[in-house]
Amino acid sequence: MNKELMGALDELEREKNISKETLLDAIEQSLIQAYKNHFGKADNVHVTINRETGDFSVYADRKVVEFVEDPAEEVSLVEAQKQNTNAEVGDILKVPVHSDKFGRIATQNAKNVILQKIREEERKVLFDQYHGNEKEVVTGIVQRVVGHNVSVNLGKADAILAENEQVKGETFKPTERIKVYILEVKDTPKGPRILVSRTHPGLVKRLFESEVAEVKDGTVEIKSIAREAGSRTKLAVWSNDPDVDPVGACVGVNGARVSAIVNELRGEKIDIINWDENPAILIENALSPAKVIAVMADPDEKTALVVVPDYQLSLAIGKEGQNARLAARLTGFKIDIKSETQARESGDFYDYDEDDDEYYEDDEYEESEESATEEISQDSEETAAGEESEETEDAVENEDEE
Repeated sequence: MNKELMGALDELEREKNISKETLLDAIEQSLIQAYKNHFGKADNVHVTINRETGDFSVYADRKVVEFVEDPAEEVSLVEAQKQNTNAEVGDILKVPVHSDKFGRIATQNAKNVILQKIREEERKVLFDQYHGNEKEVVTGIVQRVVGHNVSVNLGKADAILAENEQVKGETFKPTERIKVYILEVKDTPKGPRILVSRTHPGLVKRLFESEVAEVKDGTVEIKSIAREAGSRTKLAVWSNDPDVDPVGACVGVNGARVSAIVNELRGEKIDIINWDENPAILIENALSPAKVIAVMADPDEKTALVVVPDYQLSLAIGKEGQNARLAARLTGFKIDIKSETQARESGDFYDYDEDDDEYYEDDEYEESEESATEEISQDSEETAAGEESEETEDAVENEDEE
């Protein structure tokens, strides 16, 4: 019987990942509970179980008396001397208790204690397993749609994909395999309650970590993510190795790496840009694919004015302001975008001289143009005068010859 017991414990340990030691402790407690149910108290009972063979013994500390009034705590002198011939009245004797003498109800209660302990340990193991996977991406199988929520089986437990964590327009069919981001794991009396998401920016980050080896090993860092689930994601990346192009590593050969992620996200567009410590350069990169003429950023106020060519204004702002909105989230700056014409009219724009590496205000630029024009005019007049004098000299020489 003990071999069968140990075999059953080994099986439970393998299937439910519950340690044998925990199960043996549960059996000890169940025997104590059975003793208490049979005798009414269990303050003086001891249970020992051999961890190797499964043999167990139940002993009760009982006082040796002439006449027994409480069988749970006393033993007669005659019975005591059968166990120990030197026993005397007043001694405390360890009396073996045979568990097969426990009543049916006590035995049933002991069984319930063991089952309850197994259920508790199973819930604890599941909670620890999935709690350790919080903020990670796992693959699940769609079980059923309950109202607006989707039940997703993660292997040993079911998770809830709430309506507000679903990408608008996505539909799911039973038995379909999907990747989800574990938001939170709560411990409840009915087992762990797992909440997952398909809209969290962390889903994109973890997908890149699994798809791009350079991101996984830390060579390429994902510095910032801004996402509008189902539509577009902007990703700012940085390389710790000057020989590794962070954008190229994430895109992959012929776009293979990013394409795999786009497919998993069901066609969501992904813009990958270079991170830069200089906020002006970062903002310029974040507004890609729009071209930028100038960026005036205030790191203290976290605001920036961006000037773009007139024909690029709508592209920089994006459909319904999406491009500008994502760029602002990605950089952490409040971005004001103006066309070149608007910036000139408001007096915010500075022309840039690439040769001198200096900015000039419009008035100064216009003055320099006027002075340059004057110089050109003077040069033209001097040239014309010189040409006239030469012609006169030639004419005089011709007359002399004649």
